[in-house]
Formats: sequence, C-alpha cells, structure tokens
Amino acid sequence: MTAPAVRQRPARRAIDDLSLPVDDRAIEWSTRTEPDWLTADRVAALAAYRELPAETNLLYTPYIDLRAAQLQDVRLAAGPSAGPIDDVLPAELDGLIEIEEGVLVARARSDALARAGVTIDTVAATEAYDRFRDVLVDGGTLSSTDKFAQLTRAAWSQAVVVDIPPGVTVERPIVVRWSAGQAGSGVIGRTIVRLGDGASASVVEELIASADDALAPAEQAYLAGTMEVWLGAGAKLQVASLQELPTNVVAIQHRTANIGEGAQLQWALAQLGGRLIRSRVDNRLVGDRSSVRQVEIVFGASEQLFDLTSYTTHIGRDTTGDLLSKAALLERSRTYLKGLITIEKTAIGTDSFLGEFGMNLSKAARSVAIPSLEIDQPDCRRAAHSSSVGPVDEGQLFYLETRGIPPDEARKFIVLGFLEPVVARVPLASAQERLRELLEARWIEGTGAAASAAA
Repeated sequence: MTAPAVRQRPARRAIDDLSLPVDDRAIEWSTRTEPDWLTADRVAALAAYRELPAETNLLYTPYIDLRAAQLQDVRLAAGPSAGPIDDVLPAELDGLIEIEEGVLVARARSDALARAGVTIDTVAATEAYDRFRDVLVDGGTLSSTDKFAQLTRAAWSQAVVVDIPPGVTVERPIVVRWSAGQAGSGVIGRTIVRLGDGASASVVEELIASADDALAPAEQAYLAGTMEVWLGAGAKLQVASLQELPTNVVAIQHRTANIGEGAQLQWALAQLGGRLIRSRVDNRLVGDRSSVRQVEIVFGASEQLFDLTSYTTHIGRDTTGDLLSKAALLERSRTYLKGLITIEKTAIGTDSFLGEFGMNLSKAARSVAIPSLEIDQPDCRRAAHSSSVGPVDEGQLFYLETRGIPPDEARKFIVLGFLEPVVARVPLASAQERLRELLEARWIEGTGAAASAAA
C-alpha cells in the first residue's frame, strides 16, 4: 500500500532572502540623464540598502515571512520613460496622472489648477530636478533605517510630484494611478505631495492591474512605491489609497508625512489585492497643534499575506493622532498589524490613540495585532492603544437574525460594516462606490470558495 504524499511546506524566508536583482547596474543609467547630486544620492542609498538590517524593531522580527515572494527573475525599469500621453481630464477631477508599468501614459490638470501654479507631473518630464531637490535627497521623508525605503530611494525610475502653492484650495480630487502586474516586471516609483502654507487638497491613489494584465500570470511582478507628504503650516490634505493589484504582485509600500504647525492629514487606506504586501506608514507631527487621522483596512482571501506597520511620532505641542487598523480574513490569508506611537519630550499635551482589530472568517486565517507606546513626556491628554483578534461576534449575529436577517446576510453586513470606516473617508464618489463593489465581490468570492471546499 502506497503511503499518502505529504505536502511539503516551503522553508520560512526572512526579508534578507528577498532575492531582488539589485546591483550597481540598477542605477548606472542615472549618470547619463540626471544631475550629479541625484546620482550621488542614489549611490548612498544603495550602500545603505546593502548595510541595513532587515528589521530594526525586535518586536516585529518574528513576523517576517516572505515565502510567497519569488523575485529572482524580475527586471527593474532602467530610468523614466513616457509613451503617448492622454491629456483628457474627467469632469469629477481637478488633476490626473497615471504611470503604467513605469511609463507615463496620462497627465492632465484643470484650468483652475494651471492658473494657480499647481504642478502635477513627473520630475523627469519637468526636468526641474533642482526645484525638488529638498524633497528628493536623503530620501526626503523616507526612513533612513528602513532597508527597503533605501532601495526605493536608490532605484526609483519615476517620481510623481503634486506640488500645491501656499493658499491654494483644490476643490476636486487629484488621482494618482500606478498600474503593475506584467509578468517579470519591476516598477519602483515615488509620489511626492507637497502643500504650501494654508493650502488644501484631496488625493486618491489607485494601485491597479495593468491594462493587459486583468488575469494575473503565474510569474511574479514587483512594485515598490511611496507617498511622501509635506504639509506646510495650516495645510489640509485627505489621502485615499485603493490597492487592488493582481495576485501575482509583491508590493512594498512606504507612506510618510512631515506635518507642519496646525496642519491636518487624513489617511484612508484599503488593501485588497496582491500576493504579498509589506506596507509602512510614518507620520511625524512636527508642528504644534498638528494632527493625523489614519484608517487602514485589509480584506484578505486565498493565501494573501499583508504585513502592515505604522509609526507615529509626536514632536510638537498639543498634537493629535488617531490611528485605526482593521483586517477581515478569509480562507488561508494572514495579516500582521504592527504599530508604534512615540511621544517625544517636546510633545506636551499629546492626544494619541492606536487601535488594531482582526476578524478571522475561517479557521485557517490568522491575524496578529501588536500595538505599542513609547512615552518620554508624561504631560499628555491621552496616550492609549487597543487591540483584539477573533471571529464574527456571535451576539451581533444573533441580534441581526432575530430581526429576520438570514445568517449569511447577517455575516456579510457585520463584515462590510467592520470595514466601512475607510470607505466613508474616500473623497471621490466614484472611487467610494468602486471600493464598496470590490469589498462585496471579495465577500462573494471568498464565501463561495469556502462553500466549494466544504462540499
């Protein structure tokens, strides 16, 4: 009698084993097309990437797991490029820029933004490197101790800039769209959003499949992207990010913010697609009375892995931070929700909260929540964190069922309601509606797969 085959699980892989083909050739194109100071900055960043440890926070090192990433054959884009550029602007927007597989394919802004001197372009297209030198060199707001932030600083091929002068109010959203997923491709890009004193705007970031990659191929693709925010005194910015990449993409994201006096920033981040997503958000509340409100949701299925970290540093007086992460997981998906609030000695009167909550919708799903505080200033209005991980609340289910709602519908209402805080904060009506449709489709797909497996 033949013994049944034993399924061999791949060996656990640390982040140092992420086999990207990165060497000096990845940046040598810079010497031919960019100013010397930018080439020197890339060289310094590549050296930092090679020397830095994979993870500096000992709380998080046990949760590094990159078994799903197979990137040894990825081809990184060698420098910026542009194709035929679509300049049609949808009526509901004030600005649009799109990068498809590293190529600039669309760019438009309203007449009002043009008159106000608002820039929506790539650094290479403007050829105004010196104008943006202060936000490019030394990684701008990117962490100097993060290995993969330094990789992005070294090897980016496109840098999108949304630059809004002081006092300008942008009435309608600006869309920044990055598409990826072509088999074997590697796209590394930066998005820099800078608002002058008293300016206000809303930006919708879309991370989607390339036009010809609706069905993800077996060969993996790589996307590394940033959203680097600079807010002047009294500036107000809403950012919504909808990540719906195809299932062959490994993505490493960095979102950073330097928030000036009295400035307000709101993040609404939705993570749906991709095979493996590693995301880091760094908020620095530098100015007095500055504030940040951040909501991030995950809806995972199949064997997706989401590794999400959030750092918020309070530096100015009377600053406010309100951060919330939620994950709903189907099938064998996994999520690590990690967060650290740091209150420095100068941050008198801080009000800060961090919440991390996971909802496991199958026995094989796994969610880990690790909220933490580091407080050097005892004179705080509030410094708190909260977390929980578990299945759907049976009490909520019972309540809805007693009102005549079928069990499956009741579960759906609870899960989608759990994720609604991000949907409600998306500043573009069409994007908000699309996100609701994506969440419902994910629910239908995931519960259908579970039913088939049970049968």
